[in-house]
This record gives sequence, C-alpha cells and structure tokens, in this order.
Amino acid sequence: MSPTKSYEKELAFQADRRKATTEFIKLTSDLWYDKSIEIVLFKNQVNDKNVGEIIHLHEYAGEFVQKPISIFDSVEILRAINDIPLPPAKLDIGKLTYEFHSEENSFNNIKAFVIEKLKDASKFKNPKPKDVVLYGFGRIGRLLARELMAKTGKGNQMRLRAIVVRGDLNEEVLEKRASLLRIDSVHGEFGGTVNVDAANNVLIINGTTVNVISAKNPEDIDYTKYGIKDALIIDNTGAFRNKEALGKHLKAKGAAKVLLTAPGIELPNIVHGVNHLDYSPDKIDIFSAASCTTNAITPILKVIDDSLGVKKGHLETIHAYTNDQNLVDNMHGKYRRGRSAALNMVITETGAGKAVAKALPALEGKLTSNAIRVPVPNGSLAILNLEIEQETSLDGINTILKKYALEGDLVEQIKYSLSKEMVSTDVVGTSAPSIYDSRATIVDSEGKNVVLYIWYDNEYGYSHQVIRLAKYISKVRRYTYY
Repeated sequence: MSPTKSYEKELAFQADRRKATTEFIKLTSDLWYDKSIEIVLFKNQVNDKNVGEIIHLHEYAGEFVQKPISIFDSVEILRAINDIPLPPAKLDIGKLTYEFHSEENSFNNIKAFVIEKLKDASKFKNPKPKDVVLYGFGRIGRLLARELMAKTGKGNQMRLRAIVVRGDLNEEVLEKRASLLRIDSVHGEFGGTVNVDAANNVLIINGTTVNVISAKNPEDIDYTKYGIKDALIIDNTGAFRNKEALGKHLKAKGAAKVLLTAPGIELPNIVHGVNHLDYSPDKIDIFSAASCTTNAITPILKVIDDSLGVKKGHLETIHAYTNDQNLVDNMHGKYRRGRSAALNMVITETGAGKAVAKALPALEGKLTSNAIRVPVPNGSLAILNLEIEQETSLDGINTILKKYALEGDLVEQIKYSLSKEMVSTDVVGTSAPSIYDSRATIVDSEGKNVVLYIWYDNEYGYSHQVIRLAKYISKVRRYTYY
C-alpha cells in the first residue's frame, strides 16, 4: 500500500473511532440519566468525559489487560446493556469487553454474553434514597459535595440535603461558600452550576436545593424543619473524634447515622473494601473512615499479607501540606509544623502505621511509621518497606497486585499504574485511594524485602472512599459488576 493510501486509511479509521466514541458518550449518558446505570472503565469514570479522554482510557485499558479493548466493542456491549431490563447499577465496561474477548467462542452474540454476565442483577431491588448532611464544608466537605451532586442522577441513592457551618449567614458568606465550590485551585472547576438564594439560606447546586444551616452545637439542629429525615451526618470538621462527642449528632432531630472523615477514637475505623463488612449498619450508628494515608496503604498491605505474609515493615509517607500547617513561619501547637509549609519539607508524625492494625489486626505491632510534609498542595506518596515471609520477585509481586486491581474485592481501591513517568500531579483526580507504581517497586536479591511506592490523591481518592463507606452505611449500594 502506498504511503498516501495508508495515510488515508488511518484518517478514515480515526474518524470512525471518534464517531463510535461519540455514541459511547451518548449511551453512557442515557444509561445514567434514564436508568441510573453508571458505566466505568476499569474503575475510571466515563461520565462527562470528552472524546479524547474516552479514547485514552480505552488505550490504557488495553495496555493494562494486554488485550485490545476496542471502542467499537464497548459500544456494542453498551447497546446490549441498554436493551435489557436492569436495576440501578454500576458496571465496568472494560471488564465486560475484556471478558467478551476471552470468552467470545462461548456465546452466539454480544447480547447473549451480556445477559449471562449480568443475570444476577435481577436479584437486586431499587435502594431507598438516603438524605445526607455535610457537617463542615472544608476541603473534604466540598469534594464530597461535588461528587454527591455530580452523581445524584435520579436521586435513588444519596441526596445531599444540607450543609452545616459555623457563624452568621448572609449573602456575602453564602456567595463565598458557593465560589469555593465552583472553582478549586487543585481540582479545577465544578462540572455544574452553583447559585445562591440568600433569602432562604440555600445553595442551588445543579438546580437542586441544598440548605445551608448555621449551628454551634450538633444537637441543637432540627433537620426535620428542612424536610430531612433519618439522615446520614458526614462530619468533616475534625472537631469531634470520639464516640461521646460524635454522639451529639444523633441527638439532632432527623439524624440517624454519623460518619467521621478522620481517624476516630473508640470507634470502628473502616477502610472500605478491607473491613467494612465487619461492621453492620444495623448494629452501629457511628463510623470513622480513618485517614487518607490509612486508606492508601491498607488495601496494598492486605494484598501483600494475604499473598506473601508481612513480618514487619516501615511506612514513610511523603504528604502534601495541609491547612493544619502554617503558610509562613509562626507559632504552632506542634514542633516543625510552625515552619512555612510552602518552603519546607517538614518531618512530622502519622498514626497510619498503628491505624492499619484496626483494619488488619494481623499487622498489630508490625509497622513503624513517619511522615514528611512537602511543598505541594495535593498528591501524596506512601513508601512501604516490608520484610515478607515468602520469597518473591519483581514480576511476582507485580502479578499479584495486578490481579487484585483487575478482579476481586479491592478493584475500587487499587489502581495499577504502568506509567514510567508518574509524578504527584498525575494522581490528582484519581478515585482509587491506592495507586500502585509498578515501575518503582524494588525487590532485594533474596526476594524477602520489598519496597513499594503507593501514590494517592489525599483529597479526591479519600473522598471517594468516604462516599463508598457512606453508601454501605446508608444501604444504597447498587448492583455492581467489576
């Protein structure tokens, strides 16, 4: 074939691929808004993505499973999904496409394949919607608001009904709150609309009313005045850490459950995907989602301990600076944190090493830990130096973690990175709390000591873990296939 004809053929293929991608976007949108069926691609969200982003995600998926993940096949499978009755669900089109290629000789057509794979969906009933209140509206609170409102759909899961803050409310204050939600220096613009109704003290987010309530004490609020009943209160303030203090939320009219977005004292510290099933929402009213670092390392440590055994180890987390530190040198309650966060690497403590044992009791006393805060606003790295019981190799440990990232109970928690160029800004916006850097892993010559590098978006990835746990507590988890 001549160079000219070859080039023309490439152009024609690109046009066909982009046209198919446009249909992919329409189908995923229709499934979400018409049927409350959310489509992901190997855990990556596809709603509100453009053509180029969808094509890139397909290329990543193909490299990940080492088989072609074609946009054309994805579209055919989406058509089949759209043609069959399904309850609200979350489906991984990457996994379905991969399995179709692996098993294509077993089915007459794609629709038969989809019906067989999703046959268990008929056992699931539509969940009862849950009212949600965000108590506090800082970094995590605003990210939770973004995600809850972006994923409201028909409102058959969690409904953000109110935000509680301290201080007086007026038009200026509400507009400042709205502005911080609309645009974020790290996470960019909110993909929706945020308007202020100062007369009624509400934010109108994507056309939906969210009450803004000012309160000094959690127990003083009557949520029923706002039409809110049996609500899940997500406490983002960090001001209340133990069972007694957080129990004040349950004294408020209209409140039913409490979820703390920080490590709790005398509370179940839960890493969703690892130990959430150990705590039934039928028996427990107050939960903790632990810390961002604990959520980053615990899934990886569970995999290593289950597969190879952990004798002992050390965690060093290279963490983005937080609002707890000083922007410039000034007095601080803790040593070193008073020095300028924007100019210094700051050694500080982390309780993540001990906190892991609350989710994985087998690791009690086996881990030491420390932290270094560094001058980046978001995107962190945990380094796990582990002595293991069973001998392994670089390929061996990568194969183990790739398997867990592809299938099983931790697919939402572990993302397997193939990149040779990954840096901290690359992880911003990743919904998985643990991003395993397969290119950075070190295994010693005896195969008994491993060094693992785990990236994490300490804000966005953690917020998604909070939402996963909130759905479990609220009993609104949908049928899933991934």
